[in-house]
Amino acid sequence: MSTPHGTTTASYAERIAFVVEVAEHLHAYGTTTQRLEGAIEAVSRKLGLECEPWANPTGMILSFSDPTRPAGESDTTRVIRTGLGDTHLFKLCEADRIAEDVMAGRTGIAGGLAELRALEAGTGLRGRVMQVLGFGLASGAVAGLLRLPWLDIATAALIGLLIGLIELASSQRPRLQEASEAIAGIVAGFVAIAVASLIGPLNLNTVTIAALIVLLPGMSLTNAVNELTSRHLVAGTARFAGALTTILKLTVGTVIAFSIATWAGLEPQVRAWRPQPDWVEWGAMVAAAFAFAMLFRAARRDYLLVMLAAMGGYLVSRHGGQAFGAPAGVFLAAFVVTAAGNVYARLAKRPGALIRVPGIIMLVPGSLALRGVLTLMQQQDLGAGQEAAMAALNTLMAVIAGLIFGNLVVSARRNL
Repeated sequence: MSTPHGTTTASYAERIAFVVEVAEHLHAYGTTTQRLEGAIEAVSRKLGLECEPWANPTGMILSFSDPTRPAGESDTTRVIRTGLGDTHLFKLCEADRIAEDVMAGRTGIAGGLAELRALEAGTGLRGRVMQVLGFGLASGAVAGLLRLPWLDIATAALIGLLIGLIELASSQRPRLQEASEAIAGIVAGFVAIAVASLIGPLNLNTVTIAALIVLLPGMSLTNAVNELTSRHLVAGTARFAGALTTILKLTVGTVIAFSIATWAGLEPQVRAWRPQPDWVEWGAMVAAAFAFAMLFRAARRDYLLVMLAAMGGYLVSRHGGQAFGAPAGVFLAAFVVTAAGNVYARLAKRPGALIRVPGIIMLVPGSLALRGVLTLMQQQDLGAGQEAAMAALNTLMAVIAGLIFGNLVVSARRNL
């Protein structure tokens, strides 16, 4: 098997080390299993290796061999234990660029390894501040998209900032990280109840869900079912179980907050009121798109692209839903975003995730799933959350159908 110029002198161990480094980075940046395994196989072939990858949401097993040597003589297996990946569009694009440069021979393997390892540097103060602000802006913007009153929007934004601080504190503390979703649920529920009891009435559950929007595993649910439909059964099942666990932890925290408030004698004023005019929704859409560009840690040059993708997905879903019904609108949005991402990847030779991920984020069913479980826990009635559960399932199926047919109509240039 031929290898590109610049890699022919690299040793077998060096080539394996580069593939492993690429795999670890792509896994860390939120790549789904089928795309991750496809990318690993593509890089391995270019470097004159045979690789049989097996990936799951928390680790990988990579089995390598050298096709130029007798069978069994060069077999090498690497078992890699990783944490759950998190979307990081800038580093995903950089890892993709580095891999392409090495495969094309523009960069040597040693240089590529050095560049990949440079990506492991931690986030600076500015990045951490932007992440916290992104939490608050996203929560307030989602409340604006739902046309909630100004007090509701302000409350959601405040809770979002507090949750951002909790996430920042837990990022370096594994034991705190395990309970961070439950703690976030407690904070969201208690602050919302305190405001509704002491300041003014709120759309209580809706404000709580809007505040928790960034922690909701809607994308994980979507990726899980996507992996299952791609016949990656172990990875899909594990990711689905993880997403459900996150929803349960958020619900448990929120219910604990409601119980504490009842014990403390707080009586929240609850109302169902959405008085905002159209311009608030449009402004909130722009703010939400900007917040997700911050939270997905896109490069500055990609902010406009990411924002346009997020707004485009929302607008197609909204107008398509008005014309054909909500599930059809979600399907159309997922279809258009997926196809557009693949076209962009072909033309720009960059990851289609820059369009696909932000374009889908406002469609995913995490908030509906949390509403269903929360209603079930509050009313202790299986029928109470049935409507929200069915809405979440319909949304999830529509997103998956859009992804499948979008990839069918316009095939991806690459696995990212």
